[in-house]
Amino acid sequence: MFVVLSAAFAYLLGAEGSIDWIRFFWLSAGGILITASANSLNEIYERHTDALMKRTHNRPLPANRMQLKEALVLSILMGISGFFVLVIKLNFLSAVLGIVALILYAFVYTPMKKVSYFSVHVGAVPGAMPPLIGWIAARGELGIPALVLFLIQFLWQLPHFWALAWMLDDDYSKAGFKLLPSPRGKSKASALHAVIYASCLIPIGLLPYLIGLTGSTSAIILTLSAIIYTWFSIRLYKNCTNTDARNLMYASIIYLPFVMLALVLDKI
Repeated sequence: MFVVLSAAFAYLLGAEGSIDWIRFFWLSAGGILITASANSLNEIYERHTDALMKRTHNRPLPANRMQLKEALVLSILMGISGFFVLVIKLNFLSAVLGIVALILYAFVYTPMKKVSYFSVHVGAVPGAMPPLIGWIAARGELGIPALVLFLIQFLWQLPHFWALAWMLDDDYSKAGFKLLPSPRGKSKASALHAVIYASCLIPIGLLPYLIGLTGSTSAIILTLSAIIYTWFSIRLYKNCTNTDARNLMYASIIYLPFVMLALVLDKI
């Protein structure tokens, strides 16, 4: 939902004059199809490790509610359909970026999770591409505002995912996933990474205003939101508890749609 939501907000930011709601619909439809395909391919690859973890053992493949061939056919059909929706109804560049995001997520990030915590950074790239796709769907070309939106979403994802990885560290360990940024796992070293990336959002949040994309109101909102987000990450660093990790995750879930909405409303 966040993937499609961020693409939709970027489209609204990039639209000049009246909004073409038909294109908006096709952007959302294509985004849903490609995202579903990427997630499905992830679950196909991780079907055996999913069976080991409490949070994933009831997914369709490990729970035997769906056969592997069915999952493969469905995933491929959704990916191809999503690509053609974007290329026919929007433009070629949007479609290409959608497929690149799918490939990075399903075939680079997914297998890398057992190799290095750097997989989280790799996974944050396709996770931050929806704003690029939404902007290009509206403007037909890549621009500096799109790159700023990409950067905000990229930085947001890292504390968000590390908070989740902290809470589920025992579960992820069963599957052999290396997701926390420190070899010591749930430690101040891991929490410090979350503090660093969350705090980067404080100055980055001023960029939409500085490049003339939006006004001063959203700049204030983005700055205050990033300070609050950073505060929750500092709490995790200070206490190193699952409760603080959960609070950071909730803060991250509120941060992204709140910030995107502030940017769109200020643009209007």
